[in-house]
Amino acid sequence: MSQNATMAKYRPLTFGVTRATLRDGAQGTHYLRADQDLPPFPARITDRLVHWAQTRPDQTLFARRVKHADGTTGDWRHVSFAQALDAARRIGQGLINRGLSTERPVLILSENDLEHALLALGCLYAGIAYCPTSPAYSLVSQDFDKLHHVVKTLTPGLVFASDAHRYGRAMLATLGEGVELVTTEGTVPGRATTSFAALLATEATPAVDAAMAATGPDTIAKFLFTSGSTKMPKAVINTQRMWCANQQQMTESMPVLAESPLVLVDWLPWNHTFGGNHNFGMVVFHGGTLYIDDGKPTPALMGETLRNLREIAPTVYFNVPTGFEAIANAMKTDDALRKTLLSRVRMFFYAGAALAQPVWDALHAVQEQEIGERIVMGTGLGMTESSPFGIFVTSPDVKAGDLGLPTPGLELKLVDSDGKTEVRYKGPNITPGYWRMPAETAESFDEEGFFKTGDAVKWIDETDIHQGLKFDGRIAEDFKLATGTFVSVGPLRAKIIAAGAPYIQDVVLTGLNMKEVGAMVFPTGAVRALGGMPADAPMHEVLNSAPVLAHFQRVVTELAKTSTGSASRIARLCLLADPPTIDRGEITDKGSINQRAVLTHRAETVARLHDDTLHAILKPQ
Repeated sequence: MSQNATMAKYRPLTFGVTRATLRDGAQGTHYLRADQDLPPFPARITDRLVHWAQTRPDQTLFARRVKHADGTTGDWRHVSFAQALDAARRIGQGLINRGLSTERPVLILSENDLEHALLALGCLYAGIAYCPTSPAYSLVSQDFDKLHHVVKTLTPGLVFASDAHRYGRAMLATLGEGVELVTTEGTVPGRATTSFAALLATEATPAVDAAMAATGPDTIAKFLFTSGSTKMPKAVINTQRMWCANQQQMTESMPVLAESPLVLVDWLPWNHTFGGNHNFGMVVFHGGTLYIDDGKPTPALMGETLRNLREIAPTVYFNVPTGFEAIANAMKTDDALRKTLLSRVRMFFYAGAALAQPVWDALHAVQEQEIGERIVMGTGLGMTESSPFGIFVTSPDVKAGDLGLPTPGLELKLVDSDGKTEVRYKGPNITPGYWRMPAETAESFDEEGFFKTGDAVKWIDETDIHQGLKFDGRIAEDFKLATGTFVSVGPLRAKIIAAGAPYIQDVVLTGLNMKEVGAMVFPTGAVRALGGMPADAPMHEVLNSAPVLAHFQRVVTELAKTSTGSASRIARLCLLADPPTIDRGEITDKGSINQRAVLTHRAETVARLHDDTLHAILKPQ
């Protein structure tokens, strides 16, 4: 934070948890809880859908721009709560008629859209588990290895994709004749294909309402697959209890969610827990409205997000750091974007990677200029296995890496692990395990039933536990050099980001079983200005410009001067033109880069960095 951060005026925001209780356990173990208890919560999230359909039948639940054949988008198409409930009953009846179940669930291959949303609600209403999976498994993969694994793990009875033309090849490659194919557009060559419209046209009977009434807290709502950065993805069981408890926990930690009608403009993919549980569940739980954003924080699609934010004013706004960086830059010159986005937003919230302090500062500067106050940037820690919300900040004075305190009902166990402190979870929002993987499930819980996250934490202030925790990296990311010297990734990574500000988005450290530590740097968009190049200049050209290389040469040289040994000395550094991607698991749901996934997917770059065959390797001078 800037020095006057604590004096800055913030748009009012209440923090639900500001005090905690710490108790000691055996051998230096500690347990941390919020001071308040978790209030009662619904038995199933469909109870909330029914409630809002009765009390706000005509309010929009979901909206998405009509997509034209040429890829452009038009006006918004709206689905009200009453329409959503009617569709859920019809689709749910159709699924019951087909004899689907948790053993033969629904698999969704395609991106966020209205049909995806209604199918999900139909599954929830009928008590039939579903699984939204990464579109990249179908569209990017050439061997469909991960999709084969998903299908083998789940044994789906029905598979949905929006577009038969785009997803047909993946369907034909992975799905046997006994699996029903449903698409919104087109048919899969050589296979009987059911249209989504036909599924939606099913007449509901009392059987579907009886099925909904028979669901309860232990009913499996969905499966969400982990990123599978080094092994095949695991199917995380998500029960109705987990989802509903977590939505109530979010409300207790973030009271803003229930203080006024909730409006989201959101692109975050529903096959990830941030978009699919946290945000999708939020609008159903609170009777809000979700405008499905077909944009993404990429050069090709960011324009669509900015267009939507010029038109629709969210009450809270969620994104990953690259998205906030693009928004901060656009708001400097885009009057309409500033006016609409900042008109009623009460809180920004980021996850998925580390938010560089310069991006934070740029957002605050624009906010102060436009509305005379700052918008709180919230963040915390969670994971697919925790539904995902777990820990949230306790005040507006948030610094990069701060996490805060556990949400009510979630107990944290702080365990010493090779000089770091691992945080473990127990509560109603924690998964019972991985579907059809008993060994992996047993391995993931300790003797007291706490889920072992692998995340490391520290106290923000060791003299004041009520400020809570801050992130200290991933236990599994730390490694040893060939000399046996241990490299602590989290603190060293933070040091590099600070030294390279405002031009470093994130860093991945290399050197496992090698003699030296290396760094692969993901730059921020600000490097274009540093290189004296236009905003649309290709990143690989920007990173090869003399001013940019000179800046990072100074960074690596200055870092070497303050190193205390081989484990803290960056001996070689390279700049990465391709940003980390969610689809490849390089960005996690835990608020950080997935170091292991980046190292796996970019193994060739790592090897060339250390054998001096990579272009533009920077070394200390």
